[in-house]
Amino acid sequence: MKHLFIPLLALATICARTLGMAVPAGFEGTAPDKNAPGWTSGATGEGKSDWRVAVDPTAPGGTQVLRQSAELPKSSFALSLWDGAALKDGWVEVKFKTVSGKIDQAAGVVWRALDAQNYYVCRANALEDNVVLYKVQAGRRTALDIVGRAGGYGVSAKVAPSQWQTLRVEFSGARFKAILNGTVLFEVEDKTFSSAGRTGLWTKADSVTLFDEFNAAPP
Repeated sequence: MKHLFIPLLALATICARTLGMAVPAGFEGTAPDKNAPGWTSGATGEGKSDWRVAVDPTAPGGTQVLRQSAELPKSSFALSLWDGAALKDGWVEVKFKTVSGKIDQAAGVVWRALDAQNYYVCRANALEDNVVLYKVQAGRRTALDIVGRAGGYGVSAKVAPSQWQTLRVEFSGARFKAILNGTVLFEVEDKTFSSAGRTGLWTKADSVTLFDEFNAAPP
């Protein structure tokens, strides 16, 4: 009789689907300077992303984090998609710390991703001190209007550099809620991507950003 083997990540995903629980995708136990297992790296636009596990003694979930350090062109985005369960509705959350970047110091969470060219992303930027929610469709990024306000570009919010913070998005149907450090900032509505997709992480241009304690789950 052949032995039945289920990888730990797959088993965790099955349990999460059954129980409706979050699936933490931590980075402890992976050798530094290697990409974390269970994640697929990519980029929107030109250039190539570089996602690797790094050591940070200040990390909230241990000492190991996921770091994106490649310098991409100004209009390109580094993307790392989690290989766990696809979600239609639910929430995605991560703790992040910006390290450096002259063009951008950005950290984002992704949901309903079909591929590296089609997804939603909410990002916080320590250089601009704001949070913006976008759709990326066919590789083109468009900021979405906030409910109750036409036009504009996200909202102003203090994004302290070199400090751990929490970015979260709750998504249900066409309504998405952006939350920074436990404070609800705004909501948007959009129907471009309505089916289930992958969740993940995002940076822009020359951002060097650390991520820890990533979670995503159904409502």
